[in-house]
Amino acid sequence: MNTPTVLTISQLNGSVRELLEFNYGRVWLRGEISNMSAPSSGHLYFTLKDEQAQVRAAMFRGARAAAKLHTPPSNGQQVLVRAKVSLYAPRGDYQLIVEHLEDAGRGALQQAFEMLKSRLAAEGLFSADRKRALPAHPRGVAVLTSPSGAAVRDIVNVLKRRAPGLPVSILPVPVQGAEAPAAIVAALNQLREWLSAPPAELPAIDVLIVARGGGSLEDLWAFNDEAVVRAIADMPIPVVSGVGHEIDFTIADFVVDVRAPTPSAAAELVSQDRLQLSTDVTQLAQRQATAMQRLLSQQRQRVHSLRARLRSPERLLQEQRQRLDNAELRLTRALRQRLQQHRQRLAGLSARVHAQHPERRIAVYRQALAPWQQRLTLAARRQLDQRRQRLQQLSQRAHSVSPLAVLGRGYALVSDDHGELLRSVNATAVGNVITARLHDGEVSARVLAVKEKS
Repeated sequence: MNTPTVLTISQLNGSVRELLEFNYGRVWLRGEISNMSAPSSGHLYFTLKDEQAQVRAAMFRGARAAAKLHTPPSNGQQVLVRAKVSLYAPRGDYQLIVEHLEDAGRGALQQAFEMLKSRLAAEGLFSADRKRALPAHPRGVAVLTSPSGAAVRDIVNVLKRRAPGLPVSILPVPVQGAEAPAAIVAALNQLREWLSAPPAELPAIDVLIVARGGGSLEDLWAFNDEAVVRAIADMPIPVVSGVGHEIDFTIADFVVDVRAPTPSAAAELVSQDRLQLSTDVTQLAQRQATAMQRLLSQQRQRVHSLRARLRSPERLLQEQRQRLDNAELRLTRALRQRLQQHRQRLAGLSARVHAQHPERRIAVYRQALAPWQQRLTLAARRQLDQRRQRLQQLSQRAHSVSPLAVLGRGYALVSDDHGELLRSVNATAVGNVITARLHDGEVSARVLAVKEKS
């Protein structure tokens, strides 16, 4: 029989949380807010509900700041949220971790924008590891934009001013309307074919600019199309976006290698200013000339230094003799100092040995013992006097209770011939010899009669 697997509550909740997060990932939800709580930590805790169900939700401070929710949403407000399905393990509560929250009235376009952006980001299309550096000196530039818009004129003017010799290839496409996404994808595919097998009549192309002027979210929607974004991501050369104004963002801006705030700025990023390049060349030439002069001066100084170091053998011999004399003097001085140090050390050791001589130590101990000897003598005398006084007191007390003191008052101790005290007249008989002890001696007598007390 197999032993069942027993889980702890923590293990169960952790496993359920992993299943929820793995199977659902991030979802978009529309609902009504209730039970809104905004503690001082900056987090938001609320319930998201519709007519038939509800779910707890938490939006942490970082996500709230990213969504620019300076004021918490109010109860009853209809909102659109992007959230991760999870579980709060300590209580076992199924909940949403909200990453983005907006009023539901922003419309389907914004929702579609966010959903596509999140999905492509999850695929890694926006990863920094995919970003490529722009070439410092491109051989040619391709520009994908409308042939009649202001963006193409701005780009061409900037490139003519900054790099008049740089070849520019225009890929004319509509950048707005229902036909724009397909046209943009077709142009990008055509450019990719040219790059893999360059036609002889086309110049080499090292970088691509994708650009258009500013507009509303609907106007820029072609650059939020998934097919367009994926075609840009598949380009084998670096891509710079210059779509709209600085405040405008499209999904294409996240997948390109470099985003420029405007079409003109994109042109500046892919080209080097002619005047600046000329200035750089002049500065490099000046730096080279300065470096050559500095190197020549250093070499001249080195030659002078080597020439000054060349000396005659006699002069070198004199210097060596002088060094030897100096070394001899230093050695003699060092030996004398060492000898003096040893003498001082020997004198110190002798003084220490003398200080530790037995006779000296005995004298020190005697001096230290003398007070103790006096104190011991005084203590012994004091103890003897106390013992004498105590003995005298005990003698007096013993004498006061001694039988001999009683005999001094006329009493006697009577014993038989065996020395046993007679305590009764029945202990003897007529004719027996008895002894009476008085305070000053003994008297022997014979019993003439025995009379009992009547």
